[in-house]
Amino acid sequence: MSESDTQDRAKQLVFEYQLDAPPEKVWRALSIPAFRERWLPAEVEAISSVQGEEVRYRLREEEPPFLESVVTFQLAPNEGGTELRIIHSLTDARLAGQPPAPANSNQPKMLRAA
Repeated sequence: MSESDTQDRAKQLVFEYQLDAPPEKVWRALSIPAFRERWLPAEVEAISSVQGEEVRYRLREEEPPFLESVVTFQLAPNEGGTELRIIHSLTDARLAGQPPAPANSNQPKMLRAA
C-alpha cells in the first residue's frame, strides 16, 4: 500500500448497516430529494448514480471551515433486506498536499541566554 493510499483511507469513514427494508425502499430514501431531506439536512449535489446500486453526493458543511466531501451510498440485497455501505470521503482541495501543522508545531523549546 502506498503512502497516498494510506492518506486517502485516513480521510474516509466507512459504515456498513444491515437494514430490514427491501433495496427498492432504501433506494427511494436515498435518491428522491423530498425523502432524503428528512434525514440528510444538508446541501447536496448528485455526482453519479447507478440505479438501485450506488449514488454519490457532494456535500458542503454549513459551518466554518465549510469543508467539502463526497458521500457514497452503496446498496446490495441481503437475506430479507438491504446491506447499506456509506463511504464519507473528505475531498476539500484546501486539505491537499501537506497535512495541517499541529497546534503546538512540535518544535523544540528554545531557551534564551540570560
